[in-house]
Amino acid sequence: MVVKVAASISELELARSELMAGATPPVIAYVPTMGALHDGHLSLVRLARGIADVVIMSIFVNPLQFGPNEDYAKYPRTLERDLKKAKKAGVDLVFTPTVAEIYPAGRQVSVKAGAIGEVLEGAFRPGHFDGVLTVVLKLLNIVRPSVAIFGRKDAQQLACIRRMVRDLNVDVDIVGAPIVREEDGLAMSSRNRFLSPAERASALVLSASLRAAAQEPAPAAALAAASRLLTVAVDAGEIEVDYISVVNGTTMAPLPDDYTGPGLAVVAARVGTTRLIDNIELVFPGPERP
Repeated sequence: MVVKVAASISELELARSELMAGATPPVIAYVPTMGALHDGHLSLVRLARGIADVVIMSIFVNPLQFGPNEDYAKYPRTLERDLKKAKKAGVDLVFTPTVAEIYPAGRQVSVKAGAIGEVLEGAFRPGHFDGVLTVVLKLLNIVRPSVAIFGRKDAQQLACIRRMVRDLNVDVDIVGAPIVREEDGLAMSSRNRFLSPAERASALVLSASLRAAAQEPAPAAALAAASRLLTVAVDAGEIEVDYISVVNGTTMAPLPDDYTGPGLAVVAARVGTTRLIDNIELVFPGPERP
């Protein structure tokens, strides 16, 4: 199998047309990434391969979602290795545009995430989700997939994208893929490579705190259980916590303690100079009936 590579929108449109020939109607699954591919990304491709005739991946480090003091310049760029991984995973077409291709001179219109994008990650990274939604909407319009697949590790991003697609009537199904973890529980991330061995060991408290939250029967107890573990690591100087919260997975609003049903525990912390996020799905049972 030869993976096609398109660096421009016109090249993408030509390759897309060629790949669609013979499939009636063709189902196109789209996996947007910023590259530095790991097994988490490849799990999205495997999911896509199982539901679609054509799998398209994009590799684009989006400057709009990075703040002025964030790691845009440092973000790993490993295109040749990524293309080999994409080919092996079964991707049919990889879109590798430049910044100028996606954001030509004179661009004025952007997407505003609204209230869902102003809390948690949005509070610590103002404008982040505006940048995410702007590039995702552009890429969806360029690729025109039937299905787009995003990892659940970026839970707030997934919620924002689902809200945008619903509010703006974008004709695409959004699929959330399960978090892929290392054997020790650390959520896979392109930023994990920046952790020293000692920092990586310290980072395990994030997933441990989430597992502790998942054992509790109510939101307040879940938050307290996670916070206890994180506080020990903070007091030891191992991490700096930006937030830990128990929220509604659709709105990202904190859950009241009498809430029953599905929820989400979300955490963000710095380990050394590396900022990591993680989450876990929770279920709070209702009171037992006699």
